[in-house]
Amino acid sequence: MDCIMKSLLSALLTLTCVLTARAQLHTEMIEYKQGDTVLEGYLACDRSIKGKRPAVLIAHQWKGLTEYEKGRAEMLAKLGYVAFALDMYGKDIRPKNSQEAGAQAGQYKRDRQLLRARARAGLAVLKKYELTDTNRIAAIGYCFGGTTVIELARSGADIAGVVSFHGGLDSPTPEDGRNIKCKVLVLHGADDPFVPAKDLAAFEDEMRQSKVDWQLVKYGGAVHSFTERNAGDNHLDGAAYNGKADRRSWEAMRQFFAEVFK
Repeated sequence: MDCIMKSLLSALLTLTCVLTARAQLHTEMIEYKQGDTVLEGYLACDRSIKGKRPAVLIAHQWKGLTEYEKGRAEMLAKLGYVAFALDMYGKDIRPKNSQEAGAQAGQYKRDRQLLRARARAGLAVLKKYELTDTNRIAAIGYCFGGTTVIELARSGADIAGVVSFHGGLDSPTPEDGRNIKCKVLVLHGADDPFVPAKDLAAFEDEMRQSKVDWQLVKYGGAVHSFTERNAGDNHLDGAAYNGKADRRSWEAMRQFFAEVFK
């Protein structure tokens, strides 16, 4: 009986600690604008930490701001960062399927200036947040969001670094690589069929020619969307979750942040 009671007390204590930790996690939806377009992003931070701290901008995949990006924001908040998951498409524009997502993402991939403007609008929200250390900001992005944060860097944004998770690497204006002021980390599925070899080679050449401080990590056996559990596990589809690549890429991001935020 004593063992049972001790186990119950231990479980209760654990649950109390978890609930306390959750109570300190602050989240909110923030409405903002880029031009005449109303946008709505998701902010997360740990209110138990005092004072300003490094901040991370999160750019979503092609289906828009979803629970996936919100979850990543909360993970970053628990690591001690202010995290803001931006909205590229507009408030309430959330594609319901791949066809709608492709149409939305395509608009911005064809208009890189608009893509950059939307990304910079999200960055402005994060910079204005009261707990953000504006000298220590980075941006991360998934798939379409990976393209977004690299374009943010190409726009000359004054940030510490960008991290692309299985993002598109093509650029219609590779000379814009000369505008990059920050460090760049690309986390790439070695077997990703949606990033052609020519795009990968062109990206590497752009980074070299522009003398950017860059890193490219390839994960063997990983295809597109390797961090997204809802991508399934069929690699033959070209997009699938890969647990090892997910864990390793997250750790690579953490090490990158330790360097750029020091």
